[in-house]
Amino acid sequence: QVQLVESGGGLVQAGGSLRLSCAASGGDFSIGSTAWHRQAPGKQRELVAIIHISGSTNYGNSAKGRFTISRDNSKNTVYLQMNSLKPEDTAVYYCNADLRRLGSNLDLNYWGQGTQVTVSS
Repeated sequence: QVQLVESGGGLVQAGGSLRLSCAASGGDFSIGSTAWHRQAPGKQRELVAIIHISGSTNYGNSAKGRFTISRDNSKNTVYLQMNSLKPEDTAVYYCNADLRRLGSNLDLNYWGQGTQVTVSS
């Protein structure tokens, strides 16, 4: 079964850093345009950053200047480097990606199960 697997979340003090990873498992897929979203308790899910297959990126206002999204196509993995973390960055972070099975022209959209990021003050 194809799935996106996020990793790298955890507990960190304010000002610290974390790097999240998003990888596809369960088959021979290439990972296309990929976004990180987050959802804090009682709040709507928001876009954090997106990286397109071309490598171009866009960031939500909360992430600009502090977070960097990148991809390693050889590892079929997308990363979110988060620096200068603040308590308000505390949320479940979700990966959302277009996956294309090798030999196919069809992109299928998947969500990961989420990884918890907690920033203590």
